[in-house]
Amino acid sequence: MSTPISPLAPTSYPDMPPIAGVRLATAAAGIRYKGRTDVLLALLDPGTAVAGVLTKSKCPSAPVEWCQENLPGGQARALVVNSGNANAFTGKTGRAATAFTAKLASRAVGCKPGDIFLASTGVIGEPLNANAFDGVLDRMVGEAKDDLWLDAAKAIMTTDTFPKVATAQAKIGKSLVTINGIAKGAGMIAPDMATMLSFVFTDAAIAPAALRSLLREAVTDTFNAVTIDGDTSTSDTLLAFATGAAKNTPRIARAGDPKLKAFRKAFFAVLASLSEQVARDGEGARKLVEVIVEGATSKMSARRIAMSIANSPLVKTAFAGEDANWGRVVMAVGKAGEPADRDKLSIWFGGIRVAHKGARDPAYDEAEVSAVMKKPEITLKVALGLGKGRDRVLTCDLTKEYVAINGDYRS
Repeated sequence: MSTPISPLAPTSYPDMPPIAGVRLATAAAGIRYKGRTDVLLALLDPGTAVAGVLTKSKCPSAPVEWCQENLPGGQARALVVNSGNANAFTGKTGRAATAFTAKLASRAVGCKPGDIFLASTGVIGEPLNANAFDGVLDRMVGEAKDDLWLDAAKAIMTTDTFPKVATAQAKIGKSLVTINGIAKGAGMIAPDMATMLSFVFTDAAIAPAALRSLLREAVTDTFNAVTIDGDTSTSDTLLAFATGAAKNTPRIARAGDPKLKAFRKAFFAVLASLSEQVARDGEGARKLVEVIVEGATSKMSARRIAMSIANSPLVKTAFAGEDANWGRVVMAVGKAGEPADRDKLSIWFGGIRVAHKGARDPAYDEAEVSAVMKKPEITLKVALGLGKGRDRVLTCDLTKEYVAINGDYRS
């Protein structure tokens, strides 16, 4: 039985223009799923720069380790992604599977194995049968096209209920460049340098070091400001590719180049859109929750408090039950280990102040707040009254469906 599409899903998808120097293909290799695509191949023109940010998990997957080894080279010719099997906690077998997959792909593409980048998502602890790629990748090279972005996003889904895509354009000098991104993620989401899987492509000419700086800067308030369940994946992988194939595009050697001003804004917008879509597709989610913390002693302190609130099962279930339970918010602020003063604390649900200076707001109206809590998108704001530190994170509610999805994920 197919999973219903999230009620928070976008009502339409953007038109995804071609990216010069990028061609895509998808295939059904039967890795775990039957009757659906589960492999993505992205072919990249020679000279494509690559940068990435990867999970900080101390138990990373074999594909994450493969990317770690090859990212310093800064060049990429292809990306291979499979869904259904994370190739994580698979020991020597997992490492052998990545090497064999890269060998097959490099042979099909005509490049070095080190120019192949890999990512896998799905069940942890099950050996990945890389033989499933034999012959499939050769066929995919011949079938690759430049207009399969939505298909590509669908091929990397696991418990996602909708594909996640975003696009933007900007000028570098007089050259118009395009940025396209795809992502997947619905559970095991508390990113630490990336989300579960996300891939961003541009036809701009940006050197690997500059691309790396842009990416690290961009994840702070996008992918690293999203949490669904507080669990950082073994497989978190965010890769950015710059083909340099746009017409007359100047080559950018450093992230601080003034010519990157418009591009930086567009690049951040793509990552912000993708990360919000991940929050909207939280497993079993019915509400998108924006948590804003202001008046903290620093931005980092505000981030830690916001994450404490966003990751609290009690706060999240209160949103699921449409209950403006500010007591649970006070709890989450207090346990964060950051500076806070109970008697200076104020809390808002959907713009309505429910608590002020350590007590219930004198003007509190249960009916008014209850109406706000029924909305599909809600902002929770906390003012600490201690300083100028401010931050924002996205999360979702925690429902019975989350338990059901994860209770039988391997069944």
